[in-house]
Amino acid sequence: MEARAILSAEGLTFRYPTEEGHEEHAALDAVNIAVEKGEFVAVLGHNGSGKSTFAKHLNAILLPTGGAVYIDNMDTRDENLLLAIRETCGMVFQNPDNQIVATVVEEDVAFAPENMGIAPAEIRERVDRCLEIVGMSDFKRHAPHLLSGGQKQRIAIAGVLAMEPSILVMDEPTAMLDPSGRREVMHTIGQLNREKGITVVLITHHMDEAAQAGRVIVMSDGKVAMEGTPEAVFARVDEIRDLALLPPQTVDLLHRLNKAGYDLPLDTLSVEACADVLETFLRQ
Repeated sequence: MEARAILSAEGLTFRYPTEEGHEEHAALDAVNIAVEKGEFVAVLGHNGSGKSTFAKHLNAILLPTGGAVYIDNMDTRDENLLLAIRETCGMVFQNPDNQIVATVVEEDVAFAPENMGIAPAEIRERVDRCLEIVGMSDFKRHAPHLLSGGQKQRIAIAGVLAMEPSILVMDEPTAMLDPSGRREVMHTIGQLNREKGITVVLITHHMDEAAQAGRVIVMSDGKVAMEGTPEAVFARVDEIRDLALLPPQTVDLLHRLNKAGYDLPLDTLSVEACADVLETFLRQ
């Protein structure tokens, strides 16, 4: 068998059918993306760029109309592999309320393992462990509807982790959260990647979230428009704007100063690093 990255899209094309039965413009057009085991990759793009359509191909919610997607060498078009694919590649969506199915937190986290036929003793161990991972152990007997948005999303993540996936796909998981909830979820995602070695694909339109990834892929009109480290991608400020995206505020500030005649590096993403650059410059 050909060795592939843990997640790969090879010539991936997808067209949504119209009501008349005719194919419309390709939502994905011959996309080639490979994600290695243990990577944290952020996928950016304006509305309609194809990023969420791409995400839905990663655990066979959608199937290619051309090309293929492989999850740990499993072809998503093979119906016999569907369960194994979804156990390997867990999916977290925008709205946690759409993923929470039980009236008690611990029962919700146990739902997927129960449906997988896992032994009760192991389910209990998984529930306790996954709630601890996302920092929600103290809430295991709470009703999910009483939790904050960020807490609900962490419960949704715990429910996916209970299946023990090696890949976690997050389709704009902070889109409906306030700044505090966003920080909670991003902290959890970072920990899962760094400490547990889980491969993460984060679909987002927040530049500060993408800046936390190891690699950024920018999509536009169903194609990969840019790819590289966050520092390299976001330094291309004019190209980012041409793709209907806004650069991180720190990079935007330094870019404006450069336009005014100063010579400052654009590979500075955090506020603290930007402040250090400006302090060093002002002392010269």
